[in-house]
Amino acid sequence: MRIVVLAGGIGGARFLRGLKSAAPDADITVIGNTGDDIHLFGLKVCPDLDTVMYTLGGGINEEQGWGRTDETFRVKEELAAYGVGPEWFGLGDRDFATHIVRTQMLSAGYPLSAVTEALCARWKPGVRLLPMSDDRIETHVAVTEPGSDGEEGERKAIHFQEYWVRLRASVPAHAVVPVGADQAKPAPGVLEAIAAADVVLFPPSNPVVSIGTILAVPGIREAIADAGVPVVGLSPIVGDAPVRGMADKVLAAVGVESTAAAVARHYGSGLLDGWLVDSTDEGAVAEVEAAGIRCRAVPLMMTDTDATAAMVREALALAEEVRA
Repeated sequence: MRIVVLAGGIGGARFLRGLKSAAPDADITVIGNTGDDIHLFGLKVCPDLDTVMYTLGGGINEEQGWGRTDETFRVKEELAAYGVGPEWFGLGDRDFATHIVRTQMLSAGYPLSAVTEALCARWKPGVRLLPMSDDRIETHVAVTEPGSDGEEGERKAIHFQEYWVRLRASVPAHAVVPVGADQAKPAPGVLEAIAAADVVLFPPSNPVVSIGTILAVPGIREAIADAGVPVVGLSPIVGDAPVRGMADKVLAAVGVESTAAAVARHYGSGLLDGWLVDSTDEGAVAEVEAAGIRCRAVPLMMTDTDATAAMVREALALAEEVRA
């Protein structure tokens, strides 16, 4: 079975670990979000690609869900001693090595897709990991930060990483824009993988800044909609709240309620064939099906690999039901 998965960071990576457990013989292609990418200290940092690579390759900090295990931060401390920031983004010493290699290869003229393949040669994640595009795309968020006197400050656009890491999504997001996405092209292999897939899965990743950013690259949404194979998603919203992260904040910015049914409608019946909601949201099943998307309620908490594998099996079963 050939499976294509659109993946963000932590949630997508943990879902993929369950997928590998549930379908060990599947040929899995992961289209990774690069809208979170950022340039720091002269280096190209790809948080979501690295989180997938480290998680499936056995190098992730399991407690955090991001960054390397057994990490130290001496380089970061030395940079801070020189007054070099930003201090709010913590790159560890081991992690720095990945970004140095990536930046050197990009500077030598290799595209991001080739660089990602080279990095995965070390980690052996057991999937084919493709960036959504070789072109530069960065998600920005329009916010109004509080002024120094406590009054409303100036509205401005900041990088998503600054919104999430520095501000911790503590202020409302007025708009979310994947800068550069409209001019980007899918990376080599992306459209081909979709066309050859037997099923396409949307993990419980952020529907706006993860899955949504991938779908914003011209050609990807259309390829999925036209592939003629089951497309099944899993809700990142459980009980009207995100399982983790700040999906509610960015959903509000695009005018979508923070409910499992609203996210399904946001993707739309022209894209989704099936949608899994958590057992606690069983009341949403009829609403989703009324929108033309087949829906089932099952446990959706990724508490461990076995629980995640059970979710995956439910998603694949729904895909077969749709296919039939």
